[in-house]
Amino acid sequence: MKFGGTSMAGTERIRRVARIVQRQQAAGHEVAVVVSAMSGETDRLVNFCREADPLYDPAEYDVVVAAGEQVTSGLLAMHLQAIGAKARSWLGWQLPVRTDDAHAKARIEGIDSDALLASMAAGEIAVIPGFQGVTAGGRITTLGRGGSDTSAVAVAAAIGADRCDIYTDVDGVYTTDPRIVAKARKLKYVTYEEMLELASVGSKVLQTRSVSLAMKEKVRVQVLSSFIDDDAPAADTIPGTMIVSDEELEGIDMERQLITGIAADKNEAKITLTRIADRPGAVAQIFGPLAAANINVDMIIQNIAKDKGETDVTFTVPGADLARTQALLESQKEAIGYYRMISDGKVAKISVVGVGMKSHAGVAATMFRSLADRGINIQAISTSEIKVSVLIDADETELAVRVLHSAYELDASDEAA
Repeated sequence: MKFGGTSMAGTERIRRVARIVQRQQAAGHEVAVVVSAMSGETDRLVNFCREADPLYDPAEYDVVVAAGEQVTSGLLAMHLQAIGAKARSWLGWQLPVRTDDAHAKARIEGIDSDALLASMAAGEIAVIPGFQGVTAGGRITTLGRGGSDTSAVAVAAAIGADRCDIYTDVDGVYTTDPRIVAKARKLKYVTYEEMLELASVGSKVLQTRSVSLAMKEKVRVQVLSSFIDDDAPAADTIPGTMIVSDEELEGIDMERQLITGIAADKNEAKITLTRIADRPGAVAQIFGPLAAANINVDMIIQNIAKDKGETDVTFTVPGADLARTQALLESQKEAIGYYRMISDGKVAKISVVGVGMKSHAGVAATMFRSLADRGINIQAISTSEIKVSVLIDADETELAVRVLHSAYELDASDEAA
């Protein structure tokens, strides 16, 4: 079981979490719990680091920011003990959760679970701080923001858990953001591939790395709400959303829809470089320096070369990296040889995701026609085996989501809604 920052924000919410956890143990399960820091606490600790030194040592940064999860793990263990449950906290170095030494963005290499399994078998609830680990040299590490989801999946894999329940402030994965489309439907099942695509194109329910790890380790993940009534049944009977393999889903849901969901991401910026020489290596001069600066490039369009042997290249980067990208390209202008740089930070990426695309034609055509009918201009397109994404004006985001949600017949019926 994993509980996020909003679920752990204060004494009353931690007490509620303790009751939810105890209910699962009372249902006959051996339980391990991974917790995040209290909502807002990690930001507070990060600001302390910046005030100490804007160019802080990442290893000492990890020591500071890992403290948030240490506090909530100890508090939850206390609350469980207070209601009569056997519980203890296990810090990242005590298991240990072994990571590489990339401080502030470490990756998990393994978890020693023998002592943990013995404790759980003896009826003890294990409370584990998410987001943290330890290097081979004994230094504390953190996994990057949102890393507690990854911690939970890694612990589930290490102990061979039947299921990893991610409790959050939403009660499952929906066909799109219910704040945009009131008739969005909660999905019973989503494949790892679909969730990975949805997470990468704007859905904030699960961290991308956690989904990738769940797919690799074949961990069944369920998304649930921690904001449920005290007298609600245990999670085994609460209909959240289960993230499973393609094979498992085929045996469960033969009549599932072609499209699983629509995601929107306004954290996009578009850059066009004009009149670049149409010669081998010209594009590498653009994207090589961006890769070296760890700037992620998404959509790329290269226009057909004009008669004079020149071409335009358009691509997108995260909105937060726009200024850095502009400065880098300006410094490389002579090496790249472009004439003009045109930037637009007011764009959004709209994505249609579904494993049904693998075996059905016409998904992209429906998307393009539906947007055209409403006068929404497409500025760029990218595709994968189970996803089609388009770039549009940010002001048209909500209209595009609603149009596509209806076009693919994802709206809930009045009875279901």
